[in-house]
Amino acid sequence: MAETLPSAIEQELLGIKTLLWGNEIKLDIFKRWSQGFYFSSSEKSALEQTEGGPCAIIAPVEAFILKNLLLEYQDLSFREVINSDIQNHILVTALCEILGQCNTRKYYVVYLNSDFTEPVSQSHLTAEAEPSNPVEHIEIDPSQFHNELKVHCYQCLEDVNKYYCENIAKLKAKYGILLFLYSVIASKGLERVKSESDSQDPLIDETYGYGSQSLINLMITGRATTYVWDHYEDVGGLKLLGIEKQSQIGFITVMEYHRYCTVGSFYKNPIHPVWVVASDTHLTVLFSDERKLVSPETKSEQARRVFKSFDPHGNNFISSDKLQDVLKTLELVSELEYVNIMKKKLDNENLGIILLNAFMDEFFPKEESSTPDMFTLIHYNGLSRSNANGQIQFCIGSAILLESDIKSVCESNPMLTVLQTKWPTIEVNWCDNITPSLN
Repeated sequence: MAETLPSAIEQELLGIKTLLWGNEIKLDIFKRWSQGFYFSSSEKSALEQTEGGPCAIIAPVEAFILKNLLLEYQDLSFREVINSDIQNHILVTALCEILGQCNTRKYYVVYLNSDFTEPVSQSHLTAEAEPSNPVEHIEIDPSQFHNELKVHCYQCLEDVNKYYCENIAKLKAKYGILLFLYSVIASKGLERVKSESDSQDPLIDETYGYGSQSLINLMITGRATTYVWDHYEDVGGLKLLGIEKQSQIGFITVMEYHRYCTVGSFYKNPIHPVWVVASDTHLTVLFSDERKLVSPETKSEQARRVFKSFDPHGNNFISSDKLQDVLKTLELVSELEYVNIMKKKLDNENLGIILLNAFMDEFFPKEESSTPDMFTLIHYNGLSRSNANGQIQFCIGSAILLESDIKSVCESNPMLTVLQTKWPTIEVNWCDNITPSLN
């Protein structure tokens, strides 16, 4: 049962409005975010995005959908069995999972007091071959939208699930994505979102309408942190919080290739082989049916990760002074006398640095890998115009990890450069020789 809410809760929606949009909402950006959750007719497990902007919501939701389908079907066979009932189920399950990560005692479901959307045709809800766009032509301005917002309060996710199942048409109709976004922030709590984010900027960019990293992190992990590294990083004397634990869904970004950020192991090595992928303007999803891609780290993989955590610029060497910290973190012998001996051995030219390869050869000479050399990758882009033939289709690629430590840099191939932030020596042959677009 939904609870009757005090006016203070609904007043908080005004604060959420400012947090998301800033002091003024641009009409064109609001319109781009005004769409529902609906599936493509050409790829029935893929959510469709009509305009740029709401990929900050759509891509994480799609990632959770794919994660759950892979858990149930083990491979891509789900593509053959998806119907409208399964679509509704996987959508609601994903939305509830995202809400559940907010670690809240109550769940606030935001809805419109008046029905400003034409009802989605019944054929859209039941037919297996549904149109890519449901009927949702009635528009309201941002002021009218916010004046009509109301909130249901539920004590448990089961009740939220039931509400969404009974009101699936509202999720698929215009404003469905915005109403879910407001529900996430209301459930998380406005002040908690503000305290977790290290930015004063709105969560939706006032100029271009893109979702911020804090918003992306909130959708993927349930925490609105601004950064993507593991735990805390010391930046100019400030301890800035990134991702606190291994996430269900991963995240990789082309911005790391350009050295604008450092993505930590928690995001690069999630619990499930599904990653939200960021270009400089858009979010897509990469996934695989190869579970070994997220197998527990071997000792040598752990050692490489720890070493690189002390090498934030990716130079493949550390200062000799950091050797003791690396050994201590790996729970190896780290007494000062021993460390000094190893410094002289690993830095015999007294350059003040220790190379990654020299460190690995000394402490982990027999490197083991939990990652297979060959595996399948599948890419999703929710913008139909960014897909071949203008229809959303999963792009399937055959990946191979080369033995060489030297990666081929190809700036004209953003897909390869972003994949190399996760797998430095990867090469991928995409089906029909068409490299999928990150934009």
